[in-house]
Amino acid sequence: MANIKSAKKRINVIEKKTLRNKMIRSKVKTVIKKVEAAIAAGDKAAAQQALVVATSEINKAASKGIYHKNNAARKVSRLAVAVNKMA
Repeated sequence: MANIKSAKKRINVIEKKTLRNKMIRSKVKTVIKKVEAAIAAGDKAAAQQALVVATSEINKAASKGIYHKNNAARKVSRLAVAVNKMA
């Protein structure tokens, strides 16, 4: 455990940031699963609606620095391709 006051503060700050990042990552995973579930069910309208929500959440996470912008773009692209492939 840290003894210096500034080191203790850094530990607290890092814990808060880690929790925030976990929450946002979890939310992104959830919205991606919703898109994939709609695709598996064959419901194109629901998949398109879920894709809009997922795209928004992924882009928000990227803007906050939780995902690299290319990683976020790749996630959005793969979801969009999957939705567009539906009959």
